[in-house]
Amino acid sequence: MTTNGLLIVLMGFLFLFLGYMGVPVAFALIASVLVVTIFTPVSQASMIAQIFNGMDVEALLAVPFFLLVGDLMTSANVTLRMIKLSQTMVGHFRGGLAQVVTLFSMFFAGISGSSAADVAVLTRTLAPEMKREGYDRAFTAALIASAATMANLIPPSIMAVVYGATGNVSIGGLFLGGVVPGLLVGIGLMIYSHFFGPVGVKRFGEFSTAVKEAAVPLMIPIIIMGGILTGQFTPTEAGIIAVAYIVFVAIPLLNFRHLRLMPRDMAMTGLLYSIPLITIGAASAFGWMLAYLRGPAVVSDWIANAAGGNPFMIMLLLTLLFIIVGDFIDAVPAIIIFMPLIIDLTKNADINPVHMGVVIITTLAFGLITPPYGLCLLMASKFVGIKFSKAMLASLPIYIVFFVAITFTIFFPDVVLWLPKHLLPASVGCFPNPNGSGYICP
Repeated sequence: MTTNGLLIVLMGFLFLFLGYMGVPVAFALIASVLVVTIFTPVSQASMIAQIFNGMDVEALLAVPFFLLVGDLMTSANVTLRMIKLSQTMVGHFRGGLAQVVTLFSMFFAGISGSSAADVAVLTRTLAPEMKREGYDRAFTAALIASAATMANLIPPSIMAVVYGATGNVSIGGLFLGGVVPGLLVGIGLMIYSHFFGPVGVKRFGEFSTAVKEAAVPLMIPIIIMGGILTGQFTPTEAGIIAVAYIVFVAIPLLNFRHLRLMPRDMAMTGLLYSIPLITIGAASAFGWMLAYLRGPAVVSDWIANAAGGNPFMIMLLLTLLFIIVGDFIDAVPAIIIFMPLIIDLTKNADINPVHMGVVIITTLAFGLITPPYGLCLLMASKFVGIKFSKAMLASLPIYIVFFVAITFTIFFPDVVLWLPKHLLPASVGCFPNPNGSGYICP
């Protein structure tokens, strides 16, 4: 093994060893990089600078604003109106509350972009009601965790912001491309709940009244995506506009007393953002050192040779890699660490960058419910009050839903890219037709 290979193995071993010893991911990444830096001509100071360079990306400013949107909606109890709307739409189906969990997650995903926020809301509002109706707690935790992953698929997705910012891929295109796998997961969970979940209690409600009550918060995804698609503002500006809408319109109209608690919400959002931010910087340094040691080039050659240059086989192998990676590493550092590898394979196999991004994001979203990391499943099991092992067993049948969504996303790029091509054609490489109107897409 070459010197570079030994250093890559050392860096990976140190990261995993420190991680399993309980060291936070960000510090495990930084420590492994700084140790390996000693054996290279690269200075320690330049690696510290790389940590800050990883965080100094304008597009990442969208993340705290989307987090603040979700936190304000939750703490001001505005989300209860959306839950009521979900109940009137699907509460009368078999396993009504289980259906409500999935539909509400679709609605809330269009507002917060955070799976963790989705889990927190659902376990606080619907989980107690599901317990009263006799739902098994393991089923409840598994369903809530699985439904929460849609926040990374249905726009606006924080994972898509990170992927687009670090990979120089259109964030708007990733938003739109994530709609198809997001809907596939949502529909799959509703089908699963109907045929394999508990019967539950059928619920009925007044749909028109619920629509009126939920109209104000449901304007948020329209504002965000409408502004991005029309080119009026960037994803970061969309987050700012969404926060302004909640502060000056939604909360004064729906929960005026909550205005005095907004400083607390903003402080909490800053605290929440600090955790992924330091991880982003650490992962950036780790990825830079990995690229310096030519790790991505070697792995890229292995995958390209094994796949024989077939783009579908390359994406399948990458999917397998990220299913394994997602079991041990959070999605954000995984994206940043492996971005050089993704970019290399995307170019060499002539894969559309947005298509590749949607496949990777869908795969990493699945990693949120797989052991041993499974952040969403860990949170849901803890909040619901069930052992992680029992929640994991209850989630195993749901894995089929994700396998179907990932496979469809890989093999049907035209369907996945249909929305980006028609609503944001430049995001997927389309260019204006020189001989007339419309766009020409590769």
